Amino acid sequence: MDIDELIDDVIMREGGFSNHPADRGGATRWGITEAVARAHGYQGRMDALPVQLARDIYRNQYWLTPRLNRIARHNMLIAAEMFDTAVNMGPGVAVRMLQRALNALNRRARDYPDIDVDGLIGPATEAALGGFLTVRGKTGHTVLLKALEALQGERYIALAEQRPANEAFLYGWLANRIGS
Repeated sequence: MDIDELIDDVIMREGGFSNHPADRGGATRWGITEAVARAHGYQGRMDALPVQLARDIYRNQYWLTPRLNRIARHNMLIAAEMFDTAVNMGPGVAVRMLQRALNALNRRARDYPDIDVDGLIGPATEAALGGFLTVRGKTGHTVLLKALEALQGERYIALAEQRPANEAFLYGWLANRIGS
């Protein structure tokens, strides 16, 4: 598994053009919202957004900029989960979920120091992830993935509770984003 495969999977899952009235993101193509496309210089109709531009946006905005490639050096499955969350909820949210989970799993800082939950991957976050994976061994990444998915699922339910229009998407979010 590599970033190209992750991007292909997202594009396949997100599909073509959508403009659901309950979706605050408005018109999307390949899962890229109009606002994101415009921020990357695209001026055309959203239903004509080129797939290569979508691929470039996914690679730059949701993989390289938040430094998920650094997480992949430690564990590709964790990076893949974070990429999926970043695409659907934003890179900062995905990183904060990792940081929260690492802090909660460090046994009161006995295994590695607590880190700031700032949504940025830097040396402290990488060191905490490395420390966690070293201490917890072969099963560590599986437990961390469960923690990340639990946080993601809780956030989806909270979004539906806070904005009833999001209930239109909750079933699909849980079916396609949690444990997939």
